[in-house]
Amino acid sequence: MQISKNILVAPLNWGLGHATRCIPIINAIIVNGDNPIIASDGMALELLKKEFPRLKFIELPSYEISYPEKGQFLKLKLLKDSPKIWNAIRKEHLMLSELIAHYHLDGVISDNRLGLYSKIIPSVIITHQLQVLSGTTTWLSTQLHLHYIKKFDYCWIPDVDSFQNLSGLLSKHTDDDIFKVYLGPLSRFKINPTAQKKYDLMVLLSGPEPQRSILERKLLSEVKRFKGEVLFIAGNVRGKQQMEKKGDITYYNYLSTEGLQKALDRSDIILSRSGYTTIMDLHKLGKKAFFIPTPGQFEQEYLAQSLDDQGIVPYANQEDFKIEMLEKVKQYSGLESIYSSTTTSISTILSETFSNVNENSEPIPGSLST
Repeated sequence: MQISKNILVAPLNWGLGHATRCIPIINAIIVNGDNPIIASDGMALELLKKEFPRLKFIELPSYEISYPEKGQFLKLKLLKDSPKIWNAIRKEHLMLSELIAHYHLDGVISDNRLGLYSKIIPSVIITHQLQVLSGTTTWLSTQLHLHYIKKFDYCWIPDVDSFQNLSGLLSKHTDDDIFKVYLGPLSRFKINPTAQKKYDLMVLLSGPEPQRSILERKLLSEVKRFKGEVLFIAGNVRGKQQMEKKGDITYYNYLSTEGLQKALDRSDIILSRSGYTTIMDLHKLGKKAFFIPTPGQFEQEYLAQSLDDQGIVPYANQEDFKIEMLEKVKQYSGLESIYSSTTTSISTILSETFSNVNENSEPIPGSLST
């Protein structure tokens, strides 16, 4: 008789992308007959509690990541906050030993939480950033990230191992000390070819504060001039779901995966940040889009510029964006079928990763209180 495994899934709370791309992994763990235990903090934890209300949840130390109001100061802000980030990494690493003992964990899957590596059980880090773009300090930020990645047994990359991919240069690195596993793009959504269009434009917001709120205020003003039906999803998961209808604009503070699936199916153009998880989702659904990268976030700026250069999705800087720019979308191909690839199923990768766990071993003594 196969004994089910307890697997910790822990996304970073930096916007909602790390949490949402863990949803298909959590579902695959359940399909495999194993037990996912979710650990995070802030809005990422709130979102996953709403998606999986019957699972166990653990609150981890917060990295306390926030953005300055002016994007050019982001690197300086992260440098200033780095002691708090390193302290959170150290705390979660120490906490992991206690979690392993208390929950009898058989494995850990961390989406960019750098302290959740272990020598006791198999540990996986999910990241598409083997190169961390930071302008003139890219080499240093990349080396710091690789330093932590190498502490994990496996590095799961949500992209394909080919020249034509979604993440461009971000996921390419030749370091042989990293055990790379290419998952293919991750998305919680499914294609629905029978869906009927209802909305001409869908605004889909996410990301850390205060930049999420800054863009929300700007776009709520801009969409008033849009000619057509607008669905506005603010990406604020705190509190209960709320809906408000004003003229041609339907506003939600957030939607569940099921609601968001229907909304995307019924929307023509998507206006959003150029976060990698959003790009993976829109690629899965073959959508046309317009991107506004988070000011000062080099990764989003690179991805937006790359897709624009290829004639796939246009973009504009936040301060320059005007609703009339959406006319450019007609001249671009959209995210449908950028490439075709065959990847191993997540369920199979999970089974292979944690197949050698000694399921009959006794829990390791720990001090975590119940």
